[in-house]
Amino acid sequence: MKLGAFSVSLAVKDIKASKAFYETLGFSVFGGDLEKNYLIMKNGESLIGLFQGMFENNILTFNPGWDQNANTLENFDDVRDIQKELKYKNIKFEHETDGSASGPASLVVLDPDGNAILIDQHI
Repeated sequence: MKLGAFSVSLAVKDIKASKAFYETLGFSVFGGDLEKNYLIMKNGESLIGLFQGMFENNILTFNPGWDQNANTLENFDDVRDIQKELKYKNIKFEHETDGSASGPASLVVLDPDGNAILIDQHI
């Protein structure tokens, strides 16, 4: 199963303070919109998302179809195929995608400790 690019999506209280903090660790803005309270930051191949007021807890995020630079991959496992495989393995879903559609879609599962895992396909 190819899950694509990996990042940690952080639920932050003050996006400007978090941006400044992660810049001191060598991260720079890679995407997002500060005025809309979300940023994607990068340091080498490491990605973090900063999200103010969008969700309560931190989320492990995977992006099928993208590499760590948000370039489209030629070969990848579609989120609907990943969903089918996880269903076959009896994984419980917090959010499912329409299995008959195509294009952008997402699903959410929880690990045994309640950590959210978002599989978010943008293409």
